[in-house]
Amino acid sequence: MVESTMQDGKRRKLELQSGKNGQVIKHSKIFSPFRVLGHVSNGTPFAIGTLGSSFYIATAVGRSFQIYDASTLHLLFVSNTQTPKPITSITAHFQYIYCSYGDKVGIFRRGRLEYELSLPTTAVNETIDKVIVFGTYLVAATSSSLYIYEKKDLKYATEYYTTIKINSLYGEIIDLIHMPAYINKIVVATNSNLLVFNIKSTKLLFTSEEFVNGITCIESAPALDIIAIGNGEGTCIVYNIKKARTLRTINTGSNSKITSVSFRTDGSPHLVCSMVNGDLFFYDLNKKSRVHILRNAHKEVYGGVTKASFLNGQPIVVTTGPDNSLKEYVFDPVLSTTNSSVVSPPRHLRSRGGHSAPPTAITFSDSKSHFIQSASQDRSFWTFSLRKDAQSQEMSQKQSKIDKNGNRLAGKSSGFKDKFPAITNIAQENSREGEWDNIVTSHQEETFARTWDSRNKKLGKYQLSTIDNGIVKSVSITQCGNFALIGSSLGGIGVYNLQSGKLRKNYKLHKKTVTGIAVDGMNRKMVSCGLDGIVGFYDFSKSQFLGKLKLDAPITQLVYHRSSDLVALALDDLSIVIVDSVTQKVVRQLFGHTNRITSLDFSPDGRWIISSSLDSTIRTWDLPTGGCIDGIKVASVVTCLKFSPLGDYLATTHVNGVGISLWTNKSQFKPVSTRHVEEEEFANVTLPNVSGDGGSSMLDGAFTVDDDDDDVVTSGNYQSVDQIDEQLLTLSLCSKNKFNTLLHLDTIKLRNKPKEAPKKPESLPFFLELTGKSVGDDAKENELGKININKTESTNDSKLFRLDESKNYSFESEFTTLLRTCASTNDFDKFISFLVNSSPSNIDLEIRSLTTESPYTELISFINAISFGLKQNKNFEMLVVFIHTLFSVHGDVIYTARKQQIESNDKDANNLINALSQWGELNGQKNGKLDSLIKYCSGVINFITTV
Repeated sequence: MVESTMQDGKRRKLELQSGKNGQVIKHSKIFSPFRVLGHVSNGTPFAIGTLGSSFYIATAVGRSFQIYDASTLHLLFVSNTQTPKPITSITAHFQYIYCSYGDKVGIFRRGRLEYELSLPTTAVNETIDKVIVFGTYLVAATSSSLYIYEKKDLKYATEYYTTIKINSLYGEIIDLIHMPAYINKIVVATNSNLLVFNIKSTKLLFTSEEFVNGITCIESAPALDIIAIGNGEGTCIVYNIKKARTLRTINTGSNSKITSVSFRTDGSPHLVCSMVNGDLFFYDLNKKSRVHILRNAHKEVYGGVTKASFLNGQPIVVTTGPDNSLKEYVFDPVLSTTNSSVVSPPRHLRSRGGHSAPPTAITFSDSKSHFIQSASQDRSFWTFSLRKDAQSQEMSQKQSKIDKNGNRLAGKSSGFKDKFPAITNIAQENSREGEWDNIVTSHQEETFARTWDSRNKKLGKYQLSTIDNGIVKSVSITQCGNFALIGSSLGGIGVYNLQSGKLRKNYKLHKKTVTGIAVDGMNRKMVSCGLDGIVGFYDFSKSQFLGKLKLDAPITQLVYHRSSDLVALALDDLSIVIVDSVTQKVVRQLFGHTNRITSLDFSPDGRWIISSSLDSTIRTWDLPTGGCIDGIKVASVVTCLKFSPLGDYLATTHVNGVGISLWTNKSQFKPVSTRHVEEEEFANVTLPNVSGDGGSSMLDGAFTVDDDDDDVVTSGNYQSVDQIDEQLLTLSLCSKNKFNTLLHLDTIKLRNKPKEAPKKPESLPFFLELTGKSVGDDAKENELGKININKTESTNDSKLFRLDESKNYSFESEFTTLLRTCASTNDFDKFISFLVNSSPSNIDLEIRSLTTESPYTELISFINAISFGLKQNKNFEMLVVFIHTLFSVHGDVIYTARKQQIESNDKDANNLINALSQWGELNGQKNGKLDSLIKYCSGVINFITTV
């Protein structure tokens, strides 16, 4: 199964790499687009489908769509692939979703494309704006034509039937519906008229009089022949299309354009009109009176409400708008009285949403990469879940009031106009979560920071002012969760106790805006930076100033890595400076960006820095080498990026996207080369999308085979080479235990020696007793009595046999044989390989078994083998142990030979001492070279760490 998955991953990669005209598309070595968080709807009207008694809602998001369960608003499906062009309309028909994009209609089931319709070749540069499905027909409407398809062999209409052209005198097509009980007929709304067509005969059956105020939308009523017409003046007209007569004109009380109309079908005669000012207008048709106006259901500044629709047979209305939200409102049961019935206003039931404007600041709020805190220019503050969209929630900005007795009073709900200014910085620590506020935020043009409670998802109790009345430009929280640090635009830094909200310390080092503050994990050191180019170091516990570092350019951002005490600073000269907060010195300076740096962050292990810039690139820097090891070019500039605490995701925000883009980290499953890459090698990567099309799953990195890059290690078992270079001293591949065992084998034997001889048991069972006859005597009889010594062949009843004298038997060990044969050719390569791979006990036995009598042939051959190994620069530590064992065992023999050489100039002793002299000279050279290299490397390391 794993092999097939790897093959599928490789095939998919090859497909992605082969672009148009056969060119090769580059990919990032580290990051791959995954998905987008917090994107619910882009304002395209949704579609409601039914399956039995359950409802589902399909919303369009750019070139993808999402399907929600209407009863819970849980996300069920996401389209498997993106459409070639943005989705212009979406229609639901039982289990099928029909999406129009450009001049095509895609038919989807459970998020997967099953069929794609195209307009006829006669339709040039036309875009489908609306699709309706009924009976056996599908009608696709452009601005001036209707294209009809009918069902033949498949379960849906796919065969082109005919085209109906709309006279330009009627204007452009605005909307179209199929009326209940109208067979083969549709109602088409243009800018000023209503037209009824028979699509089977393509005949125009009815044309209404011109509507002076225009038409913006139409909707069929539960009553026969009745439709509702909305216009741009805030008026809804109830119209009988059969009699061509206006039954009622409903004024919504505003001049806002009506975008949709829907009728309630659960027994109450209500209708709802959605408007571009964000309001929902509810009207009772029987009483001819307004029921309620729901103000600011969606934000007016982003386009208001694009569609509102009642669920069939239920008192629930579903709404959506360009503010990236999907909401449900419900009517409670009617409260009956003796004279009249009171209808309660609709209340908010459930919703899904996100930011209406691009996010400006994000941070991971827990150590398990589950939640992300996000702030946006729309002045909202959200908590998004990476695991389940239903857990995403907006932080409440309701301000609780406290009376003179200290009791908390209910505060008013904050609408869009009452929300706080946009958040610019977020700091969060969870050590004291639930005990007191654990989030601090700075806001645009405000002189104080606000606290928040992440557990209760609401605004906190305190407003922490700057010490010099400057605007808050940076915030931070200590890891213990007790103190909040507030940096001012005038250079002051205030330290507040989060439990009491009181000022405890203040620092005044900077002369300009403080752009970053951080405290280490032990609350000992504090670091700050500002636009004056100064990095300040403080003793936080003693409130003492330790020193400062002056850089060449203003500092715009600071990121602190607590495990390594490294500080990353973004400068206005487009460089990134890494400072060691312990030594207060610059350890790295990274150049490469060609425009202002917008954001940067450390990887969890502190080895990488990921940075983004206005040059539309995301760069990954390797701190040990100081090089850029990966680069990504994106279509939209990154405004903020954060690495997840587990290292599995990179989260980015962009200038033209309302969602949070997630990238998977492929380095979790494969090694990444530290080779520096130039900007020409950067990969052009498409941004993550809702459907995940073109991206990868979390596990794709485990099955990806990179065979197009020679500096990336391929998957599989890596075989280490025996020697990188002949000039380098190379150790063996043996374990350290083997080296130590052979070195201390005598000590091990002494330790394992039994303390006393085994004792014979006092009494044994009769069946275990052995007599001398059954053991010794019987064996002697077998050897002497039953073997004919004088004959070469044994008798049939003998139990022992002699060796066959016709065969040559050898009692030489492999060690001795290899030593003798290699000495004859003076090539000891095989002998040394055998010796290195032997067990410690076998090596010790063989060395002890060397012949020590004159002419010392085996001793001389063994010493020559060690010298041969030193010349090869391989197995250095094992050769040292071999010679050490030789000296320990046969030191007396060598001493005697040396004595014979001096006294009698013995020839054999001379040969032995000469072999030892040659080995000593080689050993001295190797040890001298190794000693000089060690001293050189130690000096370089001391120089780097102290400079």
